Amino acid sequence: MTATQLNAELLRELSTIVDDEILMEKVLKYIKKLKAPKADPTLMTKEEFFACIDEAKKQYEEGKYTTLLPGESVTDMLKRKGYDI
Repeated sequence: MTATQLNAELLRELSTIVDDEILMEKVLKYIKKLKAPKADPTLMTKEEFFACIDEAKKQYEEGKYTTLLPGESVTDMLKRKGYDI
């Protein structure tokens, strides 16, 4: 469907509830919620990124790391380390 077709269908559907103030408020609230930008929880600042790198380097230098055993998959290694996979 094109944007024009979708717009026409949306307006047709809205015209069926235009006299119901409660329903129109719900629709408006939902539309505003849909278009609100959502924060990406995986984003980090450059400083946070380099702090993670520094911490990982420190742990590696202290011998706090895990390697894959011969024939082991990443999933197997994570299970071995106690992650619920």
